[in-house]
Amino acid sequence: MRKAGPRPIKRSASRKAGTAIAVAAGLCVGVGHAGDASAFEIFGLKFFEKKDDSAEVIDPVAYSVTLTVEGADKDLEENLQGSSLLVQKKDEPVSGDLGLVIRAREDRDRLIAALYETAHYGGVVDLSINGIPIGKLPPNPNFPHQGPVPVTIRVEPGPVFTLGQVRFTGDAEQLDPANYDLVPGGEAGSNVILKAAEKMVADLKTLGHPLAKLTARDVVADHFGNKVDVTIGVEAGPQADIGPVGVTGTKDVDAGFVRRYSRVKPGDSYTPEQLKKAGDRLRELGVFSSVTVKEADTLAPDGSLPVTIEVSEGKQRYFGVGATVSSIDGFGVQGYWGHRNLFGQAEQLRFDGAIGGLGETTDVGNLDYSAGVSFTKPGAFFPAATLTASVKASTQDNTSYDINLVTAQTGLSYEMSDYDTISGGVSLEWANVTDAFGDNDYLTLSTPFEYVRDTRDNKLDATGGYRASISATPSYEILGSTPFIDLQGSLSAYRSLTEEDRIVLAGKVSIGSLFGSGSLADIPANRRFYEGGGGSVRGYAFQEISPYNGAGDATGGRSFMTGSLEARIKITDTIGIVPFFDFGTVSAANFPDFSDIRAGAGVGLRYATPFGPIRLDVAMPLNKYPGGSDYGIYAGIGQSF
Repeated sequence: MRKAGPRPIKRSASRKAGTAIAVAAGLCVGVGHAGDASAFEIFGLKFFEKKDDSAEVIDPVAYSVTLTVEGADKDLEENLQGSSLLVQKKDEPVSGDLGLVIRAREDRDRLIAALYETAHYGGVVDLSINGIPIGKLPPNPNFPHQGPVPVTIRVEPGPVFTLGQVRFTGDAEQLDPANYDLVPGGEAGSNVILKAAEKMVADLKTLGHPLAKLTARDVVADHFGNKVDVTIGVEAGPQADIGPVGVTGTKDVDAGFVRRYSRVKPGDSYTPEQLKKAGDRLRELGVFSSVTVKEADTLAPDGSLPVTIEVSEGKQRYFGVGATVSSIDGFGVQGYWGHRNLFGQAEQLRFDGAIGGLGETTDVGNLDYSAGVSFTKPGAFFPAATLTASVKASTQDNTSYDINLVTAQTGLSYEMSDYDTISGGVSLEWANVTDAFGDNDYLTLSTPFEYVRDTRDNKLDATGGYRASISATPSYEILGSTPFIDLQGSLSAYRSLTEEDRIVLAGKVSIGSLFGSGSLADIPANRRFYEGGGGSVRGYAFQEISPYNGAGDATGGRSFMTGSLEARIKITDTIGIVPFFDFGTVSAANFPDFSDIRAGAGVGLRYATPFGPIRLDVAMPLNKYPGGSDYGIYAGIGQSF
């Protein structure tokens, strides 16, 4: 039976009032040359790297450049400045006088292309070196070098052209020009025309024509009417299904598994999107350093399209160490070791361990510990199914309760479509909890189920789409004979307000309820609801938002609701700021009664990396608890939701 301790634990105000500042780091160690010690690399970013002086310029020639744009607006002038290599690299010498001429000729072509992109087909670019027009320079020029060689560029943009006659030929005749932004009188920039032709070929391939190709793309400028006539021809080629699927480059990974897991099957209708998704799917396994899905240039004798999956295997074993620093919980260390291809079909085995609370106590028995092992089997039973199993033990000194926990669980997830996933499993969990209800033991059997629909365009940093989830976890606490069920739902949505995703609005709302017989004390503390911290309502300490008893101890609740709103604003391509507002409530009733709503607001800094943005948020509670947190600082990898 569950045992009840004689005295409840009381949390002091100072415990809740702390502000957590956490920093985590991962370290990968390799062997290199001693001369490389002045630089280091973490997460693909290099720090303290010395400039490589090995690529010295032979016979360096310095130059000065003047770019004049006549009668152009500011945007066009800035575009031309950015397109000119002579301007962008004016502080970098060229190799010899001929090198300067070569760069100048390339620059003239780049400037003309920039004019065409903005539909200035009658523009003129005059370029002179040392006062001599570039067209009149001798084959081997010799410039005076008393100082930088002067380069003069004069651009007359001319009028803006519009589209005149638009004609499609070949298999493109059936297509509507309006669907490709090619309408008489409309925008005539070269990029619009190029993209239209590329999209026509892509659309025909999507309709099952793998050999579709461009046969004509003619643009004729009418300098009297300031119009351009466009002719685009496309040959669709025959329709074809997927033919034989080959796999090359495998060593330790089973080629048959690669073919099966790609879900590219002979006889399926051909679409480029299907092959792209196959490549993405294989890359996500983590066992390959590169994946390329290639289509054959010609059809097989039976009219099908052969496909070859080319892979290169990466390192199968890996390890890492990390550290955390918190003003509340002290110093922590963690480490892991893993194998990405245990039995030859991308099975993953991973061991994790961590110690926390170092520096907060000298008693090793009061430190936080965790250790666990997990196993993942992709393509289990079905190509779209993934089997997971894990065992984890931990001791935690949380803000609202202390817990010793051992959890064993297994589950199966199935991808119903590109957007929809269902999962189910079973878990058995033993917990010893010291909280507002005393010292109690729990043994809980659960069968969690979840449905997720995820249409986000980028899982690490979404700019569009949404993610919705619904979960139900029926449970039975064996020692106290207490059945209960946990129901939760969540929706996050993202919308870009600008073409280049410079401003993205993101919002999230979550709600949950616990239903079951017995009192709140009959449900393990880690299964009750608490809010607050970097993953919910920022500005409050972790689990600070909760119902409290008369002694001032957090009890957790049977229901909750939280919401967040962020404006993700890019300042540069790598740096952004994020003002945000969070709110949340936790109730003792089965449904949120909103009698105690807590809100926090703040601003965050984002630094974009290939593995997702590095996040630093600072938030303040708008209606803090008496003696509670004054502010919160949160760091992590990835957006907050």
